[in-house]
Amino acid sequence: MNMIQKSEKMKRVHSDIRGPVFEEANRMRKNGIDVLRLNTGNPGVFGFGLPESLRASILDHIDEAVPYCDLRGMPAARQAIYEYHLTKGLPNINAEDIFIGNGVSELVTMALLPLLGPGDEMLIPSPDYSLWTNSVHLCGATPVHYVCDEQSCWYPDLDDIRSKITPKTKALLVINPNNPTGAVYPEEILLQLADIAREHNLVLFSDEIYDRLVMDGVKHTSLGSLCPDLFCVTFNGLSKSHIVCGFRCGWMIISGNKEVGKEYVAGIQQIAAMRLCANAIMQLAIPAALGDPESTEAMLVPGGRLYEQREACCRVLDTVEGVTYVKNHAAFYIFPKLDIKRFNIHDDQQFAFDFLHEKHVMIIPGRGFSWPEPDHFRIVMLPEPDKMAAAMTALKEFLADYRQK
Repeated sequence: MNMIQKSEKMKRVHSDIRGPVFEEANRMRKNGIDVLRLNTGNPGVFGFGLPESLRASILDHIDEAVPYCDLRGMPAARQAIYEYHLTKGLPNINAEDIFIGNGVSELVTMALLPLLGPGDEMLIPSPDYSLWTNSVHLCGATPVHYVCDEQSCWYPDLDDIRSKITPKTKALLVINPNNPTGAVYPEEILLQLADIAREHNLVLFSDEIYDRLVMDGVKHTSLGSLCPDLFCVTFNGLSKSHIVCGFRCGWMIISGNKEVGKEYVAGIQQIAAMRLCANAIMQLAIPAALGDPESTEAMLVPGGRLYEQREACCRVLDTVEGVTYVKNHAAFYIFPKLDIKRFNIHDDQQFAFDFLHEKHVMIIPGRGFSWPEPDHFRIVMLPEPDKMAAAMTALKEFLADYRQK
């Protein structure tokens, strides 16, 4: 009997966040071993609760979610999204420019399938969020990774981007605030990214899912607000800012020079129509969430959970010899660097396995974010501050005498 093989297009697809290390952690848990999983940004499993404003909105309007809704999304939800992005300065937008989806994950597919095909290229940051790279592969196109420079606060290396543009390049992706580094890009960097897109006639994709999770008085600027003459697609959602990852609640909004993208947007609409509509129940939460910034902001200041968890993590990391990092100003991720000579590290996945087996703490190796060297890993800073500090203390103890075989 012939074995059924997976398609060629799957060969380059990877998801280390739920990959081999994750599978090993699950095996250990089934065997009764308590594993602290710092692999995915899923606040609900760390004791973060659903904001009451969202709960009330869903319960009060639940009957409205029974039928299929508009393929773009429910009118009240899109109106709230439109008003939110007006405050972010997006130009030339209306509620018809918004597509609500079952998380940004679905929307990335909806956005890329009508644009990319075999032979096309798309510029993606390294480190990346693997959803984007995988989705480009599934389109039959080629992801081309540009460097984000750790020595410059993880900002994009503009010269590296320019050096990688070819006649096949169709689009430029910016992830800001960034996952996995937690960097927030200043306006001058964003303006130069827009200049590159303008010079080479590129579609701009801006993943801004963490724009409401910014700390330390740092300002987030929406890329589309700086380039009204360009075609820009901005992605956002509630999963992280309002603790509803399981709701799968995301959206994309098209701004700027929409005239040049009419045919492309018709393709997006075709894909949206194929799935009939996004889950309607989660859309009931959108107006309440975007009208309730306070519950999010309370987590980001001294005394708030996200702020204190980050501080607890960094206080211990500062004492770990052989580890350096750039402190994040947004989200709940940090992407530390290992001294690979000190620890003889040649395989970052093996490092993650070794740490998991000895200390029962799960982290994700840098390779999961298209980082080319075996010297980085991502930490999710979502446990309570004392547990976060204990996890980093475990890392310190582990590295005290670690040398990879």
